[in-house]
Amino acid sequence: MRLPRPVQLGLLVLCAAVVLWLVARTLEGGGSTVGAPSPSPTGTDTRDWDGIDACRDDVLPPELEEVADEVEAGGPFEFPGKDGSTFGNREGYLPQESGGYYREYTVQTPGLDHRGARRVVTGGGQTDPQVWYYTDDHYESFCEFAP
Repeated sequence: MRLPRPVQLGLLVLCAAVVLWLVARTLEGGGSTVGAPSPSPTGTDTRDWDGIDACRDDVLPPELEEVADEVEAGGPFEFPGKDGSTFGNREGYLPQESGGYYREYTVQTPGLDHRGARRVVTGGGQTDPQVWYYTDDHYESFCEFAP
């Protein structure tokens, strides 16, 4: 049975659209994750009760992924003695927790020859934190993300 030319053309366009959709989805990271690199950190509000919003994804710098990987691996860190040290939360911007709950880590800023203002502050376990916060203004404000 031979299909009319308009039907053939319609099917061809539909097949092309499906192929393009599959390619776009794969490029966005929506395809198979077998053997794929770990996803980049994303803004996630895992503790909606803490009053700290999820980070906008466009705020999270690419350097954050390396820091998250180093934290989860237990180091080594770029600034030993500073990275992994206890964050005191003296300003009280984060929820009150027992001493030693929070740890801080440097997120490097390209072009600077010092630590800069960007930090990750984690809460909970040292290599498996319960919560992750990011600040780009040296603890004046925080947002929450998931690695």
